[in-house]
Amino acid sequence: MKPDILSLNLDEIRSLVSELGQPKFRADQLYRWLHVSKVASFKEMTNLPAKMIAELEERYIVDPIRLVTYQESAVDGTRKYLFALPDGNLIESVRMIYHHGISVCISTQVGCRMGCVFCASTLDGLLRNLTVGEMLGQVYAIIRHTGERVSNLVMMGCGEPMDNYDNVVSFVRRISDENGEHISQRNITVSTCGLVPKIRQLKDENLQITLAISLHAADDEKRKALMPVARVYSIDELLTACREYYDENKRRLTFEYGLVRGENDSQAYAEKLGKLLNKYFDHTHVNLIPINPVKERNYNATETAAVYAFQKKLEKFQINATIRREIGRDIDGACGQLRRRYSEGNPESETFKK
Repeated sequence: MKPDILSLNLDEIRSLVSELGQPKFRADQLYRWLHVSKVASFKEMTNLPAKMIAELEERYIVDPIRLVTYQESAVDGTRKYLFALPDGNLIESVRMIYHHGISVCISTQVGCRMGCVFCASTLDGLLRNLTVGEMLGQVYAIIRHTGERVSNLVMMGCGEPMDNYDNVVSFVRRISDENGEHISQRNITVSTCGLVPKIRQLKDENLQITLAISLHAADDEKRKALMPVARVYSIDELLTACREYYDENKRRLTFEYGLVRGENDSQAYAEKLGKLLNKYFDHTHVNLIPINPVKERNYNATETAAVYAFQKKLEKFQINATIRREIGRDIDGACGQLRRRYSEGNPESETFKK
C-alpha cells in the first residue's frame, strides 16, 4: 500500500523533489497544492511537469481519506463524518458551528485502548494509530466538502492523542504552519485522559495549544472505576504534571468533566472537585459535559437541573465552570457511535445515506 504524501513535511518534500531531479521551486509548488489548495489528486496539480506527476503517482497517494457518509443534525447543523482509510478502517470527524466560527473535531487513532467505561471508541480496542496525513486529511476533506474556513480544531475524536504522540505533535506543527492551513495553535485543543509522561514531554515542545484533561472524577477510587488509566497514574501525579505544564507554558488548562448520572454528579462530588483543583491551581476552567449515552454502556447523562447545580457549586470555589453545549445528540454524537453502527448495520439503510 502506497504511503500518503500529506504526511511529509516541507523538508521531506524538498528531499523528494531533489530525488526526482526537479528544481527546488517545485517543492514549494507541490506543498502549496497539498496544503493550501488541498487537492485530492496529483492530476489537479496543473503547473507540475507530467513526468513528475507520473513519478509521484507511482510512489504516493495524495488523499488518504474517503468520505463514506455523513449525518447532519436537524437541531444545530452539526455534521458527523464517517471516513474510510486506505486499509479499509473507518474513522469519524465532527464539524460544529459556534458563534466564534467553525470547529472541527478529529480522530487520532482507529479505536482506542484506554477503556473509559462511558466511551464507544474503546469498545473494540485500538487497531492502529493515524498518520499525520490521515489527520490532516480529515480537516481538508471537511473543508472541501463544506467550503468553510475552519477556525478551531479539537483533537477529541476517537483515540487518545497522547498515545499517538509523535504524529499528533507533527500534525499540530503542520496544521498551524504559515505555509499551509495556518490554524493558530491557540485555537487548537489536544485532549488526553492523563498519560502523565506524555504531558511532561509535551510541556517542552514549545507549543501554544490548549491542553484538555479528561478528569471525570475528584478521587482515585471513582476515577479508577470510570477510567482504567487511573490505575497507573494517580490524580496527584496527574495534577502535578498539569501544574508543571502550566508553569512552563503559561497556557491555562481545561479540565473535562463528564457528568454521569448517579456516579460523579452529586453536590458532594462538586465540592470535592472544587477543593481538589484549588489545591493545585489558582485559576482553573472546568468544562462540564453531560455524557452522550452509549447503548453498549449502562450509563446515563445527568439531568439538566443537576448539571446547573454542579456548576454553581464549582463557582463557589472561584472555578470557571462552563457547560458544554449538547450537540449532535440526534446523529450519534458520542465518539465512535457512527463508526460502530455503520460497521454493524446496513450501509444502504436510510441512517447512512448522504
